[in-house]
Amino acid sequence: MTAPALRTASLRRRLSLWVLGLLAVLLVVLGVTVDLVLGANLRSDLRQRLVDRAEIAAELVAQGRSDEEVLDAVTGDTVQAQIETADGAQVGELEPPRPGAGPPARPGPPPRQDAVVDTGDAYVLQTGLDDGSRLTLLADQGPITDAVHQLRWVLVVGAALTLVLAAVLVSATVGLGLRPLGRMTALARSITSGDRGRRLRPDRPHTELGSTAAAFDDMLDELEGAERTARRAEAGMRDLLGDAAHELRTPLAAVQASVETVLRTDPNRDRREELLAGAVRELQRSGRLVADLLDVARFDSGDPPALERRPTDLLGLARGSAHRVGGPVEVAGDAVTADVDPDRVGQVLDNLLRNAVRAAGPDGHVQVVVRSEGEHVRLDVVDDGPGVPADQRERVFDRLVRLDAARTRDGGAGLGLPIARALARAHGGDVLCLPADRGACFRVQLPVTAVTQPPGNPG
Repeated sequence: MTAPALRTASLRRRLSLWVLGLLAVLLVVLGVTVDLVLGANLRSDLRQRLVDRAEIAAELVAQGRSDEEVLDAVTGDTVQAQIETADGAQVGELEPPRPGAGPPARPGPPPRQDAVVDTGDAYVLQTGLDDGSRLTLLADQGPITDAVHQLRWVLVVGAALTLVLAAVLVSATVGLGLRPLGRMTALARSITSGDRGRRLRPDRPHTELGSTAAAFDDMLDELEGAERTARRAEAGMRDLLGDAAHELRTPLAAVQASVETVLRTDPNRDRREELLAGAVRELQRSGRLVADLLDVARFDSGDPPALERRPTDLLGLARGSAHRVGGPVEVAGDAVTADVDPDRVGQVLDNLLRNAVRAAGPDGHVQVVVRSEGEHVRLDVVDDGPGVPADQRERVFDRLVRLDAARTRDGGAGLGLPIARALARAHGGDVLCLPADRGACFRVQLPVTAVTQPPGNPG
């Protein structure tokens, strides 16, 4: 299933729009809050003003002031007043408020005496005085409504200007904040052009951009390591194919020559048997090389051969391997039974013994010693050949590595030792090249009970 494509819209534009959108929402909330709070406070102040003027009028009447003096004291600041005397005469005149000055009055029960009534255009307060007259106070809401409207326009224009200025500043600020991403892009392009050694190396790797840059550097390191590994693997495969072709060409050429000689010359029986026996040996040698190549391919692919473990007499197994290889091989040691795959351990011993017999030569001596060491068993393969230099004791386990002609006089593609080590490690053991006073000593270490470990790459 194909993964969805990564959305690559402009990050600067997206961040700017998000910030401006958030700022616009905050400005709207602020404007509505100021409008509601300011309008409510102004109207509350106007209602309180009517109540205060009614108290002043009551005090003046109690002091015996005239109706005209009372009206002069309570009139002003958008407040009008009218007194209806006890005999029905009216002192003062009320002008009707500007229509639509305020919100419409809410329906409800009739207003009670001494209560401020909202008529929609004005606030009205009627109260009785001590001399039997009735005072009517009216406050027009028009100035409050005009002030609120003006404030709304100021807020709208101010918010618009703020958003325009914020758009410029946010775009510039986001551009500065995203500058490290530009460096990352330039670095990626330079790496694409061939400059593979450059890195971002953030000074604060725990921040958002710092962690991204650090992850980018780690990815580049992994890619470089993978590239180096792939190049080494490619070079190793080329060498392997070249050596395999060379190693196969020699025995196949010998087989071809032997068969052609038999066909063309029709030699006597002894000569014919000699030629055919030589062809069989070369075919066996080719078969071993092909089997080694298949084992290497399995280990490289992470799919090593399956182990068929069963209790096995390792001393008897070493004697059988010595018999197959032939040559001056002596087997000694303890009779130890271990839970191993006898075919694979036999393959390990065969590889080591063939190398040892080749190194020792026809007049040399090879010995296999089996010893038990607690929960492990060791099989030492010792020869009196030229030995392995100290600086080559690990290198001989690399694929296709062959030492001087004294240890390879009978051929070999350099695959036996890495395959032997890989098979031993598959059992939970190992193969080591140990120091020796004379010749070489290879030790196979195996657990007595079943222990499986990943065999790893055989070289």
